[in-house]
Amino acid sequence: MVQMIERKVRSRAQQLYETRGQSEGQDLQDWFQAESEVLESSILAPLYRRMRSNDAAEQLEPTSESVS
Repeated sequence: MVQMIERKVRSRAQQLYETRGQSEGQDLQDWFQAESEVLESSILAPLYRRMRSNDAAEQLEPTSESVS
């Protein structure tokens, strides 16, 4: 499910990039705008946000290997 939404976001971000004439340096702006637009029209948005938050939290937690 997350991959499906990310594909839609990636596609929309590419459209925004091309619409701007493929000028570099606004990739994050394009991504955030695309993500906002895609999630605005998706009934899966709350689930996507929750899954992304859980992924981010897991990346921040120290693992037993990294703790001495």
